[in-house]
Amino acid sequence: MKFYYLIIVIPLLFPAHIFAEDDLPDLGDISQATITPRQERQLGLEIMRKIRADPSYLNDAEIDGYLNNLGNKLISSSNETKPDQSFEFFALQDPSINAFALPGGFMGFHSGLIIAAQSESELAGVMAHEIAHVTQKHLARMISGQQHIGLITTLAALALAILASRSNPQAGQAILATAQAGAIQSQLNFTRNHEKEADRIGFNILHKAGFDPHGMSAFFERLQNAGRYYENGAPSYLRTHPLTHERIADIENRTREFSYRQVPDSLDFHLVRAKLKAILGNSTDTVKEFDARIQDKRYANEIAERYGLIYALLRDKQPKRADKELNELYRIIYSDHAASLLKNHQLGKPILVESEYLQSGAMIEVLAARVKLANKQIKEALKIYQTALNAYPQNRALIYDYTLALLNHQNAQAALEFLNKQSKMIPENIHLHRLEAQCYSALGNHMLQHRAQAEVYILEGKYKAAIEQLEIALRKDNSNFYQSSSIEARLRQLKEFVAANEKK
Repeated sequence: MKFYYLIIVIPLLFPAHIFAEDDLPDLGDISQATITPRQERQLGLEIMRKIRADPSYLNDAEIDGYLNNLGNKLISSSNETKPDQSFEFFALQDPSINAFALPGGFMGFHSGLIIAAQSESELAGVMAHEIAHVTQKHLARMISGQQHIGLITTLAALALAILASRSNPQAGQAILATAQAGAIQSQLNFTRNHEKEADRIGFNILHKAGFDPHGMSAFFERLQNAGRYYENGAPSYLRTHPLTHERIADIENRTREFSYRQVPDSLDFHLVRAKLKAILGNSTDTVKEFDARIQDKRYANEIAERYGLIYALLRDKQPKRADKELNELYRIIYSDHAASLLKNHQLGKPILVESEYLQSGAMIEVLAARVKLANKQIKEALKIYQTALNAYPQNRALIYDYTLALLNHQNAQAALEFLNKQSKMIPENIHLHRLEAQCYSALGNHMLQHRAQAEVYILEGKYKAAIEQLEIALRKDNSNFYQSSSIEARLRQLKEFVAANEKK
């Protein structure tokens, strides 16, 4: 059996002792005296640069889309969020049950946590708790009384240590040993109050967003039971201290104020969990696991289970069987939603176009197109993408996939024209700039290829590399005065920005 643990980098790294609500200190808004929202965001961006470069970072538009949709639903139900508050939710491919908040509203969720959540309300409960840490400025409060630069160095090292400790526990400990971790340990009593406050506010966010308020206590209680017998299996310094019975009891007392009502999970939730299961572990074993669950009817949602099976089959290089299972998936979907889906089919629309299925329908259409591509049915795949984009024009997975499909099948000019339209609606998108660089490379326009690659580096915060790319672009002069002038202006602007920041 595996030890399941929950790590919240900031501030749930500490013991979660419970205080009475009246014991919460009147902390005021001292956060603004120590670190500004802009500084906090910049710190978060710096840490995210390291995380995005880690192999465990799941750069998946569908999973990120789901997490951000869920997070935004919770945020819109919170009275604590400010209009200028930024949030970004992302996933890491890791089987441990782990979630963490970083400065600037960045929140990470391990695949193990998403899979372990037995309902969407449980996942939303953890997310609401995280959101409360951000809205209550717990990180900024921690910085109060500390040396600013010293603590920022510590927090950045903590993020790196979490990534390092999964593959090499000793490496994680070594990083922490040099990270002035004692500065945080001295704030234990303070962060216990943060935990209490995050539980209370997160619970209210969860309830107002329409989720089952029992989800938070149910998930925390299962974590406590799972960790009871395997406490020594987690990295000692990074492991969260065991959840207390008092803390869980306090949340349960709050739930008693509300009568129990069953809140159905979204299809999105089930599809994302199925996709995560499909991309983990040995592909052949994963196919067998999906087959066994379907045969024994051990699933919460048959559509999602068959969706996951198809992904696993593609991973296992069984495209013909994947196509066969895709037909079965469509049969089940049409039988479950017969009337509306038949009408959509007759109108030439993709399945599940109702507003509540916008994410789900797009996910299924993306998978269908990938199955057709794997079977070298190129025309069929492109038609699926085109039809689906009419119904889901803002779905990023569809946009990225369709562009790649065009690019990989000798239609780089069409891919570039499609990208240009998307860039007007989705500005400063790193994925679109990457695809743009690939298109220009395929078309032999090396000047604009390097210009596009420079924009990728700028969005990654790699300014010196971006300057180098712009300088290379100018050496690849294609005799287009307008383009050359534009690149020269961008290079000048970037050098001025870098010089100004070096003086600070």
